[in-house]
Formats: sequence, structure tokens, C-alpha cells
Amino acid sequence: MSLLSMRNITKSFGGLHANKDVNLTVKKGEIHALLGENGAGKTTLMNILYGIYQADSGRIDINGNAVRIRSPKEAITLKIGMVHQHFMLVPTLTVSQNITLGLKEKGYPFTDRKLVDRKIAALSDEYGLKVRPADVIADISVGARQRVEIVKLLYHAAALLILDEPTAVLTPHETQNLFNVLRRLKKNGHSVIIITHRIAEVMSIADRVTVLRDGENVASLDIAETGSSHLSELMIGRRLETPTRPTTGNEATSEAPLRLSAKGISLQGESKKILDNISLDIRCGEILGLAGVDGNGQKELAEVLVGIRKSDEGQIVLDGQDISRLGVKKRKGFGIAYIPDDRQHDGLILDMDVVANLMLSTYDGTPFSCKNLLKTSVCREHAAKKTRQYQVKTSSVKAPVRYLSGGNQQKLILARELQGHPKLIVACQPTRGLDIGAEEFVHKILRRQKDKGVGILLISVDLEQIMTLCDRIAVIFEGRITGILKNSGKLDFSQIGLKMAGLTGAAA
Repeated sequence: MSLLSMRNITKSFGGLHANKDVNLTVKKGEIHALLGENGAGKTTLMNILYGIYQADSGRIDINGNAVRIRSPKEAITLKIGMVHQHFMLVPTLTVSQNITLGLKEKGYPFTDRKLVDRKIAALSDEYGLKVRPADVIADISVGARQRVEIVKLLYHAAALLILDEPTAVLTPHETQNLFNVLRRLKKNGHSVIIITHRIAEVMSIADRVTVLRDGENVASLDIAETGSSHLSELMIGRRLETPTRPTTGNEATSEAPLRLSAKGISLQGESKKILDNISLDIRCGEILGLAGVDGNGQKELAEVLVGIRKSDEGQIVLDGQDISRLGVKKRKGFGIAYIPDDRQHDGLILDMDVVANLMLSTYDGTPFSCKNLLKTSVCREHAAKKTRQYQVKTSSVKAPVRYLSGGNQQKLILARELQGHPKLIVACQPTRGLDIGAEEFVHKILRRQKDKGVGILLISVDLEQIMTLCDRIAVIFEGRITGILKNSGKLDFSQIGLKMAGLTGAAA
């Protein structure tokens, strides 16, 4: 008998189907991947199972019995737990307090905290989760917060655990640790559903996979019966193009005119330098990659180049003109486009609609306004054109952008930032959290801009992406450039990895 059966689940928002007659079966003691592009309906389906949404139609059975789940509290009663992509923890409380929040433990309201902490420690040891009950959430890493969320579900006696994009915020090492935990959960009889768009992880950890596309079932398969290329075709509905590296030598790029020259850029933090004497040149039609472990000054450098931050020292020259003292708007006027690493906090205003978000940087210019009054019909027509051009899926250009999937939000930022004729694009983690189809789309856009002669600084923690797209690769460690390498097609990860760890400083 299956632990979970969801049959013919349908859910619409504003006339747009998020799920349409979706079926999902999960067995006891298995890891089941729910695979699909951003916006395919994966999270919506699991929010229905967890009681956050109510299905318009369909049936849910738990252990063969039909159930109606009207709230997360009812889901927890049915031993269903969910770890959301954005963790639901109170930063000022301890690990122990977060785990028992909302529970009426024995002796409530005078809970025996020592007894609770012993139970948490026992669960932590049993599953290799490594959490300390007394730690304050604000003081622990992202990976540790995720472990707290899992311990919380186990403390609530969850038999079915749902993890929404669990590796999106983890390092490769943390991801492997998480997978070890999931295998231990499976061994102890728990069932796990992983919502993901990462096919390599599905092949690594899952027993079975259900693929959703555009809110509908495409397939349910045993992992042993499929492969990565088959899953990618099922997921996006077509065969992916094979990415190619830049041509050997990049001779044309090396002789192109200089687009950007940054010299001696330094930025002082509270206790140490965030950026330390950084110098970079980017030529017309060149993609310069900036590789490094996240948190080594990449974001700060991007913000200095686009004018969000002011450096303490150094000079920035664009097409021969010193722009060091100019603000964001004037630099944009000179042709600098910026794709921020955090689209929801830095790139979009979530409660504003698609039209307004596309107008954020051009609202006061021709043809969108006249005598300080917006031409609303022109703005709407522009938004409709851009959403078609950049394949942004939305029910309406008047829909708030918070209802768009991550991939569609990113496409919207690209549509806004690349309108007109940018000279330089600063792209900071442009494919973070995107599925393979959306990632391929972003790569095509960047290559198209390169072919137009635009200079591009691509900042990414994805080494494969850097080595596929970039003509040269600069490596940053603790705010310093530890080397700049030509991407001749003969580089390997170890060469870049040494410089990322600060073990060598010679440029090549």
C-alpha cells in the first residue's frame, strides 16, 4: 500500500492552471523527486498536500484513507511535514525554542527545557543532523538552519517529509551531508519528497521521480529506468542544446577595444578590507567570468561597478570616460546594465505588477512619459511586447510579480535591464535557483549580447557555467584577484580551485 496518493489534483489562480489533473504516488520508505521547471506547479502541489492551499478538485489518500487537509496543523496531525525553500524559523529564538514553537509540551507553559533538549540531541545524533539546542538561529549557517527544520519535523513525528528545493542555498559539501541524512531517514522508514529542478541530484538521491510540465503530469519513473538526458527532455519538452566553450585563444576578443577598466578598487569593511586593490579590464564582445566561493567580495564589487556602493579607492573608466563619481542612474544612462544576485530583494518590487517593474529605470523617459505623466497605454504595450520577447509566463501584465516563478522573475529583470543598447552588463549569479530551461535561455541572451559587442562581467559560483561561457576567468579570494586565466578550453576545475582557495596568486 502506498503512503500517499494524490489523484486528479487541479488548482487555478486567476484563471491560470497551476495544477491540472495531477497524480502523485509515494511509497513508504522511498525518496521521491518531484521534478520540473520553475512554474511547473511543483510547490503548489505540495502546498496543497501541506494544507496551505485547497485543491479545486481531486482526492488525497494517506495510508489508503481519503483525507481533507485544510491547514498545516491538520497536515502535521497526519504526520506530514514540510521544509519550505525560505525557512520558517524565528532568528532571535534558540534551536530548541524553534523546534517546539506552537507545541504544548508536558508541563506547558513551564516546559522542561532540559528534557526537550535531550530529545532534540537524541534525534540529532540518530540522523546525523548536528544541531545544538542552545544555539540562536541568527548565529548559525544556512545549512544548519535547514537541519533544524528537519529535526523539527522529526520531533513532530513526521512520516512523510517534503523538502522544497533543499539544495538551493547549500554548498556542495552541505548538499552531500543532506543527502546522507535523507538516506538515513529512508533507512529508518521515512518517506521523502524532494521538490527540485536539478536532474543530477535526482539521479543521485531519488528512488523514483514524477515530472511536471506546465502544471500537468508528464511521467512517473523509477530512477533505474531513466537517465539525465531523458529527464531533461521530459522536463522542458525538447532536447537541450549542447553548450560549447569559447573558441580557442579568443584572438578576436583580445584585440577588441577596451570597454571597461577598473583600477585599484578598494572597499573597507568594519574590520577588514572587503575589496583589496582590484583591477579588471573588459573588452567589447568579451565575457569575463569572476569565479570564487560566495562571500569573497563578488557582490560588493558588482555594486561598486554599477554605482550602488562608493569605493574608498580606485578608478572606473567606461569607453574612455571616468565614471567613478557618477551615481546609479547616470551610470545606467552611460550604458551599464545590472542583473543582481537576489532578484526578489534587489531586482524587483514584488507587490508591483509586471508593467511597473519594467518601468523602474525608464519611467521618466521617452516614450513612456510626457511632462512628468506616465503614458499608461504605452507602458502596457511595452510590457506585453517584452513579456513575449523574453518568454515571461504571466496571467497578465497587471499581475504582481510575486506570483511569477523564479525563472520568469529573472526573465523580467533581463527584459528591463537589456532594453535599449547596454554597453556593459554586470550579471551577478544570473541563473541562481533557475531550472535548466531558464538557465539555457539566460545563456543565450548573454551570448547574443556578447555578439553585439557588449562587455559582460559574469559573476557566478557555478564553475561549469563560468568555463562554458567566459573568454577569460578572474578568480577572487578574500576581496583580492588571485589570478586571471585565458579560457582556451584546456582549463580544469583544479586550476581555478587552487586560486579560489587563495593557494596561488600568479596570473596566467
